[in-house]
Amino acid sequence: MASNKVNPDLLKERAQCTFNVQEVTFILDGGEQNTERRKTIERITLDDGQHQDKIPEECLSPRERYENAVRKSCVYANIVKSRMSDLTGLETFGLHSAVLRRTSDAFFKEISPFLLHVGMFMPTIMGQCTPEQMAHWLPLAVDMKIIGTYAQTELGHGTFIRGLETTATYDPATEEFVLHSPTLSSYKWWAGGLGKTVNHCIVVAQLYTKGVCHGIHPFIVQIRDMDTHMPLPGVKVGEIGPKMGFNTADNGFLIFDNFRIPRENLMMKNAQVLKDGTYVKVARHEKLTYGTMVFVRVMLVSEMAFNLAKAVTIAVRYSAVRRQSQPRPNEPEPQVLDYLTQQHKLFICIATTHAMQFTSEWLWATFTGVLQEMKHGNTDKLPELHALSSCLKAICTSDCSSLIEQCRFACGGHGYMLSSNLPLLYSFVTATRTYEGDYTVLLLQTARFLVKTWEQAEEGKPVTPTLSYIMRAVNGERVLWDSSPEGIVKAMESVAAGKVSSCVKSMRRHLQCGKDYEDAWELTTVQLVAAAEAHCRAVICNVYHKETARLTASSSPEVKVVMAHLNTLYLYYWTLEKTGDLLRFSSLSEDDIHSLQQRYEELLALIRPNAVGLVDAFDLRDDVLKSTLGAYDGRVYERIVEEAFKSPLNSKPVDESFHKYLKPFMQGKL
Repeated sequence: MASNKVNPDLLKERAQCTFNVQEVTFILDGGEQNTERRKTIERITLDDGQHQDKIPEECLSPRERYENAVRKSCVYANIVKSRMSDLTGLETFGLHSAVLRRTSDAFFKEISPFLLHVGMFMPTIMGQCTPEQMAHWLPLAVDMKIIGTYAQTELGHGTFIRGLETTATYDPATEEFVLHSPTLSSYKWWAGGLGKTVNHCIVVAQLYTKGVCHGIHPFIVQIRDMDTHMPLPGVKVGEIGPKMGFNTADNGFLIFDNFRIPRENLMMKNAQVLKDGTYVKVARHEKLTYGTMVFVRVMLVSEMAFNLAKAVTIAVRYSAVRRQSQPRPNEPEPQVLDYLTQQHKLFICIATTHAMQFTSEWLWATFTGVLQEMKHGNTDKLPELHALSSCLKAICTSDCSSLIEQCRFACGGHGYMLSSNLPLLYSFVTATRTYEGDYTVLLLQTARFLVKTWEQAEEGKPVTPTLSYIMRAVNGERVLWDSSPEGIVKAMESVAAGKVSSCVKSMRRHLQCGKDYEDAWELTTVQLVAAAEAHCRAVICNVYHKETARLTASSSPEVKVVMAHLNTLYLYYWTLEKTGDLLRFSSLSEDDIHSLQQRYEELLALIRPNAVGLVDAFDLRDDVLKSTLGAYDGRVYERIVEEAFKSPLNSKPVDESFHKYLKPFMQGKL
């Protein structure tokens, strides 16, 4: 981009950057080769401009927005299939998939109706089908000869999947399962793309055979005619209506009236029903089934890092361009980014993006390792993975939603405009806090693992690596305050250990008073949620610190310094946020807090010259950011005005409503 088209404040910011921006981009992408591959995919997908809208998406009617999203989904899918089959494949699902995570965002300001086809339908086929079933269904899904979604949640049950009410009853006479929605609360609800787009879906239902319920199982179900797209007899399906976000995803409802599907449509990798109705399952069926359910929670941690990167890029660039107030008479208005309060709002967002991304890559490596062991029948590490993915999904989605809102606040009134893209990012991310596991429920699942681990440690049994601090706490090791990064990590672990210990004591007290175990658990749940959160904070702090050191081991001195600044800022920030806990569970003193506050503010000043360079290192194209405030050139006010003129309300100087209503009203003739 020519320098004479870039806002001079951004030119100044980039000139004062102390490190090689591209070097950090390579770290974030997982290497120079990944960066080049991503850029190639972005050029192939986006340079012809097919992703652009003449009228802003948010100015269209609901039907127009949906139809436009379907059109662009087909265009985008065709580009992926025809131009990139040699550059990407099924093995790139998730973490480093530039196709899924970057280019699709350029096409959809909200969301594609095909998202669950790629994000849930296909991965579930890969995870839950036998090789023979996969050979049939996967090619159809990859070529999009069929389009599917994932229908698990019901009107009356979400996170508690054992409570699902949809039934699949086997009929040996016809070798079919009969799907039925027996109650109002059993109606499938929320599945993306279900309302009007898909023709197949994976349905999670209670399996009945020979009069016995064998619990929830997944089934592949065709719900619409392949030629006419009409719902099949026995199927009622539609769209659930306007939502806070995701309004181009046609989230739907699904009702079955004794609808029959072939026996072979049960996804049979982990359990089968023979022709005569005999139920056969593999060993430890429940754990193997849950392994693939963890997949989406693992991927959401990475998704949060990506969305927060977009939000903070927008906010930092805007803050460098925006000038406000006049602290000293007769001097220019300073850049908003020069204010310490603005740095406090935004620099933690940059650091958190790195923390989430590094943690997500670590979690992904853990996940793939566990999957490999599961293929050989070893599920010993699955409970720890479940606990990690549960709490990390809960905390990262919660943190991301609050920090994106913080980015919007940092942009003042202009951040409220949809053209900033911050409200849409916020509405997207807030949904993730709930779906694929509610925040509180997931933390309580992690808490069960923590309590069990504490009890095992008391018995002298070995504990998993992420919980080694519990063994130290059980053995009476006292953590003395140390303000080094390693010391802060240990202090965070001492908080987690202290809270788990308090939970165990609370439950035992209730048990001694005659309560049964579940009542004792319920009466301790507020503390249990806090303990799981503390554990998750300790894990993130530990992983972020270690991964920063590992990933920058061969970096230039300048990059090592700026990455260490961010990591230390993150640790200081959360120490200051959790001083109450640290005063309770470590030897932190009031003087330590004063010292830490001073060092935190000094760190903000050190990061300030590199703020724009750090968000530039995310290397997000303007097509992906879709923001009038966050474009690379910083032409904020020009872009805001250009976008305003695209509004359909500006197509005529006088709107029809003047003649219909305003003029008669003013003349007293209405």
